[in-house]
Amino acid sequence: MVVIVSSVLTRLFSLGNADGIMIFPFLFIKKIIYKHQQEFINHEKIHFKQALELGVLFFYLWYLLEFLLKSAIYKSFSDGYYHISFEKEAYSNQANQDYIKNRKSYSFVKYV
Repeated sequence: MVVIVSSVLTRLFSLGNADGIMIFPFLFIKKIIYKHQQEFINHEKIHFKQALELGVLFFYLWYLLEFLLKSAIYKSFSDGYYHISFEKEAYSNQANQDYIKNRKSYSFVKYV
């Protein structure tokens, strides 16, 4: 994963106010300080691993479809985002620095 610091590109790719976004194989972050925040980086590494195991295009297709479906169900883009299985896995495990090493393939499925 290649980290690029650019608040303009981060805003552009995330279409919002996100601090970072992983567009495989790049991680775009707003500020250099995020590069040193272990939980933030671990969260993005989990997404990197998810994209590798599913295939990049299928990962983004699934992500988008699940986002649209969950946003419709919860009637909110914000709630839809937090209910995406990929995000649930990443947020649930971002504090565990050993998670990537011990993670079983397709672990996001249990969060669907």
